[in-house]
Amino acid sequence: MESRDNIPEYAVGEIALAIKSVLRESFPRVRVRGEVTECKRYASGHIYLSLKDEEAKLEAVIWKTTLRNLAFLPENGLEVVATGRIDTYPDRSRYQLIIEQLDHVGEGALLARIERLRQKLLAEGLFDPARKRPLPLLPRLVGVITSEQGAVIQDIRTTIARRFPRPILLWPVPVQGQGAAEQIAAAIAGMGSLPPELRPDVLIVARGGGSLEDLMAFNDEAVVRAAAACPIPLISAVGHETDTTLIDFAADRRAPTPTAAAEMAVPARIELLADLGQRATRLDQAMAARLQRLRLQLVEVERRLPPMPDLLGNLRQRIDDRSQRLAQAMAALLAARRAQLAALHLPHPREGIARRRQELAILGARLQAALSAALARRAQAVAAARFSPAPIAALLRERRERLAGLAARLEASSHTAVLARGFVLVEDARGAPITTAAAVRPGQALTLHFHDGRIPAHADRPRGDARQERLL
Repeated sequence: MESRDNIPEYAVGEIALAIKSVLRESFPRVRVRGEVTECKRYASGHIYLSLKDEEAKLEAVIWKTTLRNLAFLPENGLEVVATGRIDTYPDRSRYQLIIEQLDHVGEGALLARIERLRQKLLAEGLFDPARKRPLPLLPRLVGVITSEQGAVIQDIRTTIARRFPRPILLWPVPVQGQGAAEQIAAAIAGMGSLPPELRPDVLIVARGGGSLEDLMAFNDEAVVRAAAACPIPLISAVGHETDTTLIDFAADRRAPTPTAAAEMAVPARIELLADLGQRATRLDQAMAARLQRLRLQLVEVERRLPPMPDLLGNLRQRIDDRSQRLAQAMAALLAARRAQLAALHLPHPREGIARRRQELAILGARLQAALSAALARRAQAVAAARFSPAPIAALLRERRERLAGLAARLEASSHTAVLARGFVLVEDARGAPITTAAAVRPGQALTLHFHDGRIPAHADRPRGDARQERLL
């Protein structure tokens, strides 16, 4: 029987260190397949998680210095293959996997994940063909989002310089690895937020070929949403011709290669010149054909036109006919107007004057009666009051002066006063007044009324001026 004294004695730290050494020597680098669970990122930047299957669970950790080298970040429920080494955490007496690399479990699971995201974004309308915008014919500035190293940017520069030299605005980003998707999405949004004078007219997002894991940054949801929201027409050129990523569905155009994307972005200058020459030739031919048709039409119209001398003769004859008819019409119109004026019956001015005198006599009689009555009443009042007759005489003078003034105003408004100032009243043989020279006919018998009498007269037309008339 072995004695207890023969068993080696270890300190706690020594046994922990011995176990750590054994695990490191036994599992220097391992690949572990399992489902990610309990995944959490701490403020320190490290990620702690567990890998599990139906039989066990293995704790794991990803140091923050390793994150930039990962193709993707772990998520709960994701089945992965983790590559790393087994180590221990002596403070809690547990072992854990230090992860240095993450891979998806086969392309089938990765493609299924991409398909689920595609269906989600498709349902939101991000891949709707109606959202696609046409590319500008000749962009002022071409924007490129890709790695500043490698053949992709060189191919794009060479192609644009060969086809139609345009300035290029490069936004360098990593195209694979940890953080690539976030930087690509930020670059797309940054290009779209530039001021109008600095913003490119067309944007190319490109990278070369690679495995499905290498192209995963362009299947990221943030990148696809940034491409769909970009205000600049976007061309995706990711991978080779057979590679398809989700950004291809959100872009306005998909190019099979970066070189093809550059060819889509700018036209070929030689082709533009050739097309311009063809258009100019067709335009010249069309103009020549149109001019020939117009010449033929003018010749045909000229044949149908009547001879110009005959046309002018007809116009002159028509003008003469219209002139003669116009003169006859004016004479007929004047005769009609004279007949209408002759048919009008106007009262003689003497009748109005006699009527006004009669009205004035009646008013005078009424005024005299009123004055007499007033004088009688005033005389009675004076007699009754035993006043002097002097006020009565003054009142009578006042009334007489007022009556004389009224008579003068009446006389001034009569036609005899007007005649006294040198005017004459003209009447025809029937005693009707004549007020216009146009109403007097040559040889017509007239009567001229002056303020002190009237004399007979006859109308005559002077020679050499048909527009004036005088009385003889």
